[in-house]
Amino acid sequence: METRQHLCGKWLLLWTPLVLFLITSITNGQIRYSIPEEMKKGSLIGNVAQDLGLDVRRLRSGRARIVSGERSQYAELKADKGILVVSEKIDREELCGEVAPCSFSLEIILENPIELHRVTVEVLDVNDHAPTFKNNVIRLEISESATIGSHFDLESAYDPDAGINGLQNYVLSPNDHFVLKQHSNADGVRFAVMILQKALDRELNPQLSLKLIAADGGAPQRSGTVNVEISVLDVNDNPPIFNQSMYKAAVLENAHIGTHITTVNASDSDSGSNGLITYSFSNVKGKAAETFQIDSFSGRITVTDNIDYEKDKKFEMRVIAKDQGGLSDASKVVIEVIDSNDNAPVINIMSFSSIISEDVAPGTTVAVFNVKDADSERNGKITCSIDSNLPFKIKSSLTDYYNLLSDVAFDRETTPEYNITITATDSGALPLSTQSFLHLKISDVNDNAPIFTKTNYLASVFENDSPGLSILSVSAHDSDWNQNARTSYFLEDAEISGSPVSSFVSINAESGIVNAVRSFDYEQIKQLVFTVRAQDGGSPPLSSNVSVKILIQDQNDNPPQVLYPVQTGGSVVAEMVPRSAEVGYLVTKVVAVDVDSGQNAWLSYKLQKATDRALFEVGLQNGEIRTIRQVTDKDAVKQRLTVIVEDNGQPSRSATVIVNVAVADSFPEVLSEFTDSTHDKEYNDNLTFYLVLALAVVSFLFITCLVVIISVKIYRWRQSRILYHSSLPVIPYYPPRYSDTLGTGTLQHVYNYEVCRTTDSRKSDCKFGRAASQNVLVMDPSSTGTMQRMQGEKSILDEPDSPLEVSATQIN
Repeated sequence: METRQHLCGKWLLLWTPLVLFLITSITNGQIRYSIPEEMKKGSLIGNVAQDLGLDVRRLRSGRARIVSGERSQYAELKADKGILVVSEKIDREELCGEVAPCSFSLEIILENPIELHRVTVEVLDVNDHAPTFKNNVIRLEISESATIGSHFDLESAYDPDAGINGLQNYVLSPNDHFVLKQHSNADGVRFAVMILQKALDRELNPQLSLKLIAADGGAPQRSGTVNVEISVLDVNDNPPIFNQSMYKAAVLENAHIGTHITTVNASDSDSGSNGLITYSFSNVKGKAAETFQIDSFSGRITVTDNIDYEKDKKFEMRVIAKDQGGLSDASKVVIEVIDSNDNAPVINIMSFSSIISEDVAPGTTVAVFNVKDADSERNGKITCSIDSNLPFKIKSSLTDYYNLLSDVAFDRETTPEYNITITATDSGALPLSTQSFLHLKISDVNDNAPIFTKTNYLASVFENDSPGLSILSVSAHDSDWNQNARTSYFLEDAEISGSPVSSFVSINAESGIVNAVRSFDYEQIKQLVFTVRAQDGGSPPLSSNVSVKILIQDQNDNPPQVLYPVQTGGSVVAEMVPRSAEVGYLVTKVVAVDVDSGQNAWLSYKLQKATDRALFEVGLQNGEIRTIRQVTDKDAVKQRLTVIVEDNGQPSRSATVIVNVAVADSFPEVLSEFTDSTHDKEYNDNLTFYLVLALAVVSFLFITCLVVIISVKIYRWRQSRILYHSSLPVIPYYPPRYSDTLGTGTLQHVYNYEVCRTTDSRKSDCKFGRAASQNVLVMDPSSTGTMQRMQGEKSILDEPDSPLEVSATQIN
């Protein structure tokens, strides 16, 4: 066995100038370091790579990591540097309590191949706690007749530090009557006793005030102080005496609160109040004060808190018996805790290859696991086993660590996978066991389906939200590699309220984001439940399903609907109120509903308008219409109330209802009133409607005719102005049958013109004769141009309102 020592570089200062070197040792792959408590986060514990003889590259390639059974992870491995550092500040008193030495263990595991190394870190105490007393004042009553040498037990101080840093001595303030004597229990706990060295005189000093100081041995030294108040009493001759100097008892862990442990007993020969004895604990250490209590009159000790053997195996306490005269006696009570098999073994899988190649050799490590049992002795002795028909075996490595090894060569075609059950059983009278299940695959194909991150998904969306809104995202993980791990998402075919689920939502095949295809109406559908399938890219593909529920949240999109009174178009419904109605008379009740839900459907009723507001009121919550005063003869028969019904949404919606109330004692009076008014109202409404309609039609026709007439006049005026101001040049026109046979360039016919003109050229007459060629030439008196007109064609000058009236003349 090889042992190496290393210097950690930490010093502990004690009372004397002593330098304690921190020792590091390695034995058979186990390292031990010693560090003081309260080291800062990141402080160096040791160089594990150097101490284990490992290369830093091996730590990185083997994915070195720490596995620990401790509740808190106090150390962190820096694999890139090969060092172990403090991950959080360590409090020795919190970690170990009164157990010494104090240490915690962790394991460093490496893979490819699997290696396991244990590291034990001892936490050394530093003086970070001062001694403390349970009470601020110790009160004693001592008789003035107490003899010289009488002993008086004092309350002990408690210091959670260990060793020299713990409680070391007591000091009593100087006085003439008492000296202090210190004692130690078998477990090293110190307590103080005052001894009377000078007789007391109540007449001179009825009260004495002293100070008791408890000091530890740390550097710097810490101390605690308590006041001792002594009341001097009259003569009390005999002190109480215990019938045993030490009481021993045992209690089973997890004993119920109130369980009786033992009873202490002391006797006092005095009579009266001087013989009345009270019992109390003194020098109670640690959690004993919270775990046990003593009856001050009977001396009965009972359990007051849960007892855990794994935390406290034994309790030692001093019991004080004191009479009313201030004399006391002390006895020791030792309570042993009996372990019960109340903790089952715990299996922690440290390393496990869920997929292993079929060509690995027998003896290959499949898994490394740790088994611990918090019980002691035979209750904590563990046996591990697996099913005998499986081709695996268990081999112990380090303490409490086991390797699961292959025992035969695998054949994937014969057995593609194994379900391995590891059973850890303790050796208690009623043995407890724990099982851990491993599923090992022998495969190199796509054998892992996508797994959703949640067992089901729940989301919500408001109704009336716009289509395309992202509602939620589903995610699945596939432990396969490359294409086999590429996951796509699909909606499973299903129907919701008779429509395919794809008409409500869609899902992005790559990202898994679920979007709304349309806006939702809470009043039609309140939730969507459908299934999403995650499918990998293997061949053949594997998939898994997850249930998705989308809750449609209501919005205030529906106004209240009035159910009563019914609003009819052709008749009037009225509620009758007798003139003898008293105050608070229920006239009617407005009943309304809101198809929304929650606070959007909370309705309130208010009176908006009324013929006589001083006569009626509406209940805010129930919609009841009641009278608020006595009905009189002066009140009108016909009362018209407008009630507004409003919901509690944001923003709120409302509806109004008109309630007709008849204040009358007889029905004929009511009928006459409402029938006449209804008939007249309907007649007046119809007459007004038709009059307005007729006026609108007549006005429309008049305006249309006026516009047409004006348009025609303007059009004709514009045509006449065009002809009057024309300045076109004269262009000779030769008829189609014209031929100049002589080559003279003159017409072969003679035309006669008759022109009649007035001072107003627009009213001049021009007559043309008709030529044999059946062609007509039209002359414009203001120009020299000619225009051809074919026979039978109507000239523009023939119009009645033309400025020139032209008549044809015969050709001579």
